[in-house]
Amino acid sequence: MRLPRPMFPLLLLSVTVAVVPAAEGMWTFDNVPAEAIRARHGFAPDAAWLEEARLASVRLPGCSGSVVSPDGLVMTNAHCVTSCVRAVSTPEHDRAEEGFVAAVPADEPACAGMEINQLLEITDVTAKVASATKGMADAEFGRAQKAEMSRLEKECSADDRWRCEVVPLYQGGLHHLYRYQTYRDVRLVFSPEADAAFFGGDPDNFQFPRYCFDTAFLRLYQDGKPAVTPHHFRWSAAGAAPGELVFASGNPGSTDRLLTVAQLELLRDVQLPETLIRLSESRGALRLFSRRDAESERVGREFMLFLENTLKATRGELLALQDRALMEAKRRQESDLRARVARDPEQQRAAGGAWDTIAAATDVARRTGRRHDLVAGGLSGDLFGWARTLVRGAEERTKPDAERLREYRDATLRSVEFRLLAPRPVNNDLEMLRLEIALSRLRELLGADDPFVRLVLARESPESLAKALVSGTRLADPTERRRLWEGGRAAVDASDDPMIQIARRIDPEARASRRTWEDEVEAVIAKNSESIARARFAAYGTSLYPDATFTPRLTWGEVQGVAIEGLPEVPPLTRAAGLFERATGLAPYALAPRWAAARERLDPKTPFNFAATLDIIGGNSGSPVFNARREIVGLAFDGNMASLGGAYAYDGTENRAVAVHSAGILAALRAVYGAEALVKELTAARR
Repeated sequence: MRLPRPMFPLLLLSVTVAVVPAAEGMWTFDNVPAEAIRARHGFAPDAAWLEEARLASVRLPGCSGSVVSPDGLVMTNAHCVTSCVRAVSTPEHDRAEEGFVAAVPADEPACAGMEINQLLEITDVTAKVASATKGMADAEFGRAQKAEMSRLEKECSADDRWRCEVVPLYQGGLHHLYRYQTYRDVRLVFSPEADAAFFGGDPDNFQFPRYCFDTAFLRLYQDGKPAVTPHHFRWSAAGAAPGELVFASGNPGSTDRLLTVAQLELLRDVQLPETLIRLSESRGALRLFSRRDAESERVGREFMLFLENTLKATRGELLALQDRALMEAKRRQESDLRARVARDPEQQRAAGGAWDTIAAATDVARRTGRRHDLVAGGLSGDLFGWARTLVRGAEERTKPDAERLREYRDATLRSVEFRLLAPRPVNNDLEMLRLEIALSRLRELLGADDPFVRLVLARESPESLAKALVSGTRLADPTERRRLWEGGRAAVDASDDPMIQIARRIDPEARASRRTWEDEVEAVIAKNSESIARARFAAYGTSLYPDATFTPRLTWGEVQGVAIEGLPEVPPLTRAAGLFERATGLAPYALAPRWAAARERLDPKTPFNFAATLDIIGGNSGSPVFNARREIVGLAFDGNMASLGGAYAYDGTENRAVAVHSAGILAALRAVYGAEALVKELTAARR
């Protein structure tokens, strides 16, 4: 039951602060404070530099990436392509265990369902969105705003190659229309063994020093041939140096750096603790599943990686909100801004009551959020997800675009269809487990006598229903999904598939819960947050950055170590020698056989990972780290524990991004993988 996240700048510890330090911020490409960078580092990116960096940066599902050759080569993290690796694996050839290197383009397998976006254009549509909602009440405001956003997106995305999104910035102070080039033919070029990509596993996650080779390469294709990509980063063989100015471009998912105190307290007291319980329960069940045999461990690996990473990140966020100093700073921020508004009669009329109204909406969320999550959220697993998409897609496509659920608007329907119809492997045992977890949680938290629980389970147990649904469905076959999608409502209504039937059975209740939540919580918060936004925006304009929205941003900082809990400072670079010293032969510190065999060929002094004061967060995985010459010096894959509090505030003394060093990438490709063709393509891009 996460609340809508205001898109608003962080004002540090006081609203009187008007300039953000140069090492902080997730800046939109059309509003990079170049002079602040110059003042601190003696270099200011100009418009041409920024355009090239933007066009060479791409967005993957949940991650970021960069174009690193003129022939469509894309660099990202190995953990961003796990679904692709799983799809091209078999019980005989586990590509996650063995790694994968395509010797020639003909060997590059397709990543089914993967779409990559490149931002082409940003247009300010603030006036149009504001005009469509002027004078409206909360629920009416929310529906009208979504309808106008859908209209603008549909108008923009006339070409199937484009994806258009209206992005709220500064909590509604601005609305920008982003137009992307889409690539839907994406193929795997390189991915390392899991033991190399995730060396150190969960114990080392969100820590530094690190020794991960979390690196992967994909290729964009158009018309069956490698895409021509004139906008690409060059490669630095030397890589990042201590103290060097570095940049990262990527798609930070979301930050909550200026939620109201009431919203933060809801997160701290209810939402994050409940999320931790849910994730812990799922991880425990998956651990038992994975220990059954080698195949169960293989098919559960991607889900386990997600659970462990999300669990640790959520714990870090909760610890940040439990810090008294941070919460006191947030209270001072809010009090200072409210006092500023109260001194201006016009601002007081427009925004004076907004904080109390938002607090009332969070009270509604406290009372109804758990039920909303369980009812509107639906069940778990790929099979149920496809069933819900088919059921809702069949109904939504009969409506005018402005009246549809946002995810089924014309501007995004091509992407929905692409993901739905992509051939992807399904493991029935894992699907049953995920459904059983969701059904058990539903019964436990709402009770066996709850009307919705009876609607879902009838006389079945979670175990028996999960088994019946998975064993009876035909949705694992992409041809069946295509038949139902293309057949529309008639085909879906006539289907006897049990997964389709349960999705249809619970959809009216799920829709009703979603509608109530949108009207009573989301719309109220959005409208009143926008009132606060206008007051703050009038004072500070765009001199500060907006919160993250999983859209392209630029941040910068320095290659720098960190001191943790009073210990001596950890140097900013780790070396290949440290990898072999850290290896124990046992998971999660086991060396992949190919790496153990290459020890004598890999220079022990080779830089491996490094830390930098880059302001990044989830979604930035796979972000290129580059220097002032737009040369790749690293590949961001993680942060330290202090970075988890970056959802709410940035502390440059401890917050660090962690990246794979560009010199280490080249050295490993040569010495460990013998991937000379890939090395040649990367280094040729230097010219």
